[in-house]
This record gives sequence, C-alpha cells and structure tokens, in this order.
Amino acid sequence: MDGWENMDRAALDDAYANADYIAGAADYPPRWQAQAAAFRATARAELDLAYDAGPRATFDLFHPEGSPQGLVVFVHGGYWRRFGKSDWSHFAGGALARGYAVAMVGYPLAPTVRISDITRHVTRAVDAAAARVPGPIRLTGHSAGGQLVARMIMGDAPPACAARIATCVPISPVADLRPLVPQSMNADLRLDPAEAAAESPVLGHPMSGPRIVVHVGAEERPSFLWQAEALGRAWGAPVHVAEGKHHFDVIDAMLDPESALVADICA
Repeated sequence: MDGWENMDRAALDDAYANADYIAGAADYPPRWQAQAAAFRATARAELDLAYDAGPRATFDLFHPEGSPQGLVVFVHGGYWRRFGKSDWSHFAGGALARGYAVAMVGYPLAPTVRISDITRHVTRAVDAAAARVPGPIRLTGHSAGGQLVARMIMGDAPPACAARIATCVPISPVADLRPLVPQSMNADLRLDPAEAAAESPVLGHPMSGPRIVVHVGAEERPSFLWQAEALGRAWGAPVHVAEGKHHFDVIDAMLDPESALVADICA
C-alpha cells in the first residue's frame, strides 16, 4: 500500500498476514490437499516430471480429453516458503474442461533458495512443460506464484519458449517485493533491496505479445489490492476485482470453466 516505507515491521507483517483476516483460514490447506488428491486419482496425468535436480524441481502435467488446445502453466503461492505443486491439482479442472493441458509447477522453497533462484527454476519448468505440449502457452499463478509468472514475461527472465506465451494472468500477485524487506518473513526470504527491486514486476516491463489481466479478490487485504492495482498501472493491464472473494478463495474460480478467471486464462 502507498506509504509502506513509513510503516514499522509489525504494521507491515500485519498488512501481509492474510490468514489472520480470513475466517476458517486453517481449514483451507487440508481441504485443498484432500481435493487435490481426489482429483489426481481420476485425472489423466503424468506426475513428478523432473525439470531440474532436486526433489521439488518437478511438475505434474494433466491432459484433457483429445488433443490439447495448448498449455496452461500454474505456479502456486505460499510466500515462496510453503506448499507444493500437489496441493493444487484440482485447480487444473477449469482449463482442462476447456481442452488445455495443465502443468502444475513445483519449486524449491525459501530459505533453502532465494526468490531469484525460484524464478530461474520456474523458467526451466515452463520450458520443460512447453516441450511436451504444442500450441499457445498461458501462464497463471496465485500470490507468490503471481509474481513468478509475471517474471516469465519480463525481458531479463524469459523462458526459451517465450514466443509461444499468449496470456499471463497473475492472481493476487505480490508484484512489488520491496515492502517485504523489513518484514519478519524476510528472515527466510533473505531479500536485500537490490534483489527485491530486480524481482518486482512493477519495476520492470513485460515483453510485447502476451495478453495480461490481473485478478484479485475484493475482500483481500488492502496491501494485496494495492499490489494488484500497482501491477495493472505499471503494465497497462486491466485488473479484475472478484466480488466477495478473499485471498484464499479467489482461486476457486479456476475450478469453473465458465468463470471470468478461466476465460481470461484461456482467452
């Protein structure tokens, strides 16, 4: 939010503490995990495909019925410190129903690696998934994942398949990392001002070509509404505000092939 430079650590920590302001927040992760496991049990999928060394450097690829219309790549959130690709499998459902293959990307987590390292991992993951599926590539990610997919269409970090990227839809992205530097979570992230600036999409420029739409929930913390609006302004992209949605349920629209979110991803 504007004026973050004048906020102390406690205030900034609170501004980005999503779970503290969502009723039943602790119930969401186990629910996601159960729904994801049930989805994988019946999906046409290739699981744990390696794109680099290390146990987290893998992705799951879900296949639609028939020949794919292209590839959707989803990158999960968790402040670069939490969750894995297998927690989100069911969110492939909406794009699959529209005929797209969907790659759910895993990546190593902080504090083992820095955010710039995660960016490089996601670049390799996008290329590895793209090598398996022809056609246009459509990127989307939630929260920290929104930052990571935005980085994929910036000039200093594009994957080799960049010319195939048709759309990028960051969902509730952390697009300006500078407010994270004073926060308690930075003990794990280890951001310095230079890396925070370099990894902030709001301070860079997208490559020409991809259609960009930012999504965010109307009931999110003011800091996340500010982040989404800041990215929209910086990149000249529309911002879709989902009424009645907070940080944890704004992605539920990915389950519905007729939702505005899935329509923007697959447009």
